[in-house]
Amino acid sequence: MAGNDAFQVQKPRSMIAGARNVLRTNDSASLWNCTLSPGWSQDESETLRKALMKFGIGNWSKIIESGCLPGKTNAQMNLQLQRLLGQQSTAEFAGLHIDPKVIGEKNSKIQGPHIKRKNNCIVNTGGKLSREELRERMQRNKEMYELPEEEWNSIELPKVEDPVLMLEAKREELRRLQKELAKVQGKIEQMRTIQPARMDKLKSTVDNETQVAEAAAQ
Repeated sequence: MAGNDAFQVQKPRSMIAGARNVLRTNDSASLWNCTLSPGWSQDESETLRKALMKFGIGNWSKIIESGCLPGKTNAQMNLQLQRLLGQQSTAEFAGLHIDPKVIGEKNSKIQGPHIKRKNNCIVNTGGKLSREELRERMQRNKEMYELPEEEWNSIELPKVEDPVLMLEAKREELRRLQKELAKVQGKIEQMRTIQPARMDKLKSTVDNETQVAEAAAQ
């Protein structure tokens, strides 16, 4: 997978090739726990995992549009993707609707003197793949690991409110209310100027009613 030698390591017998070789979206994520990039929580990592299954590996624009991970940038999501996969190279999975934790679990079991890791991710040590080699590897990964369309298409993602957007919306509402208040205050001042006697009478009536209400309450 990450490097030619690592790719040729036989997968564990317990892992079944084909569409069933996945962790279902409602399965326990404790089968293999990846490390977290700085600024990531376990829940956010799990949301990213499901978003990658739904939209495809590396489809950052769709993930951002979904609103499931507000504030996360392409670079931040890509770094956490590497940790989910357990390898630095992500090109061989680009666009595939796979469960990255399946790959991560498999990579965690690969051992050998030729395997180098950083942050629990296998570091690229082999030569750069040719375009044809990359295409073949992507096709093989698609056949072995891609989820059925009806499964990835039905994944539900949480809709998280962006705190920055929420704050801005509240500020906008406050500005609107302040404008309404200013209009009302302006009309009151206008009425006082045009009809001072009427306003004094109205104020007196309100004061009397307030006193009566206070006396009744005692």
